[in-house]
Amino acid sequence: MSTPEPSPWWAPERHRDRRPFLTARRAITRAARNWFEAQDFAEVETAALQVSPGNEAHLHAFESEAIGPGGERRPLYLRTSPEFAAKKLLAAGEERIFELARVWRNRERGPLHHPEFTMLEWYRAGAPYEQLMADCADLLRLAAETTGARRFEFRGRSVDPYAEPERVTLAEAFAAYAGIDLLATVDAAGATDRKALAAAAKAAGVRVAEDDTWSDVFSRVLVEKVDPRLGEGRATILCEYPTAEAALARPKPADPRVAERFELYACGVELANCFGELTDPAEQRRRFEAEMAEKARVYGERYPIDEDFLAALAQMPQASGAALGFDRLVMLAAGAQHIEQVLWAPVAE
Repeated sequence: MSTPEPSPWWAPERHRDRRPFLTARRAITRAARNWFEAQDFAEVETAALQVSPGNEAHLHAFESEAIGPGGERRPLYLRTSPEFAAKKLLAAGEERIFELARVWRNRERGPLHHPEFTMLEWYRAGAPYEQLMADCADLLRLAAETTGARRFEFRGRSVDPYAEPERVTLAEAFAAYAGIDLLATVDAAGATDRKALAAAAKAAGVRVAEDDTWSDVFSRVLVEKVDPRLGEGRATILCEYPTAEAALARPKPADPRVAERFELYACGVELANCFGELTDPAEQRRRFEAEMAEKARVYGERYPIDEDFLAALAQMPQASGAALGFDRLVMLAAGAQHIEQVLWAPVAE
C-alpha cells in the first residue's frame, strides 16, 4: 500500500500545527530588530541578485540571467549571503549595519537546511571579533527570553541559553576529541601538510580517500569527531580556524597559522559563522582563486569573482562580521524539530 502524500504546508490543519512556531518567529524577529536598533545599528536591504554568489568551493548557488533592453544577456546569481554588498556599505562609510536577509543555497535540504532561508548578518567597523562572541551570547539569551524557554533542546541535546558559552579552539577540539595535533599539520605561513593530517586522521579511525585534500580530511574529522561534541549543556564558540579554512577572515596577529574565525554551536547545531574581516584585496583574490580552482576540480564549475567587491575591500575599514542562521535560532528557541516548521511558506519539494 502506498504511503499517502503529506498535506501541503498551506493546509489549514498543518498550518495550525505550525502557527505557534511562526508566532515565536515574529516575536524573535521583533526583539532582534529592537536589540540592534538600541545599539545604533542601521538595518539595510541589499540586492538578492549578485554578479557572484560567493567564492567558497562547497557553496552552491541558484543561477539566473539578466536580459537587457537590447536582448543582451549576462548571468546573475541569487546570493548565498549578503556579505559582499554589506562590506561595500562599510567601504561607503557605514559603521554598524545588520540585515535579515533572504538567501539561497542549492543542494541543501533537510531538517536543518532549506534552499531559501533567512540569514541574520551584522557588521561592526573598528570592533574586534571577540565583540561578536558577546553579541552571539546576547542573541541566544534574547531568543530564549522572548519565547520564555529555560533550555534549548534538539535531538536529545540540551543547552542553557543563559549560560556563558564555552570557548574552544580548533586545535584544542581536535586534540580532545580526535587525538590529533592539528597545528602540527600547518606551517608558520599557513600552508598545510596533507600527508601528516591524513596519517593522524587514519589513526583516529577516520576514513581517508587517496584523492582527499587536507581540507577534505579536516572537514571529515570535524564532522565525525568534533561537531557531535559541541554545544552540550551550554553553547560552544569554536574559534581560531586554520587560515586555510577561513577564506574571508584575517590571520590572527599572534599566530598566522590560524584566523579570526569562530562558529557558534548549540545542541550540536551550527548557528553562526563569524570573522575578523580580511581587508587585503590581493590576498582575498588569491584565496578566491584557490577556492574556485578547488570547486572546478570537485564539481566542474566555478563562479565569477566580484571585481567591484575587491575594489571596495581596498577602502573598507577594519571590521568584524557575523552570519547567523535565523531560522535555526528560532527552531531552538521555539522547540521546533524541523526548519520547515518555522518558515511561513516553505519551498515546494
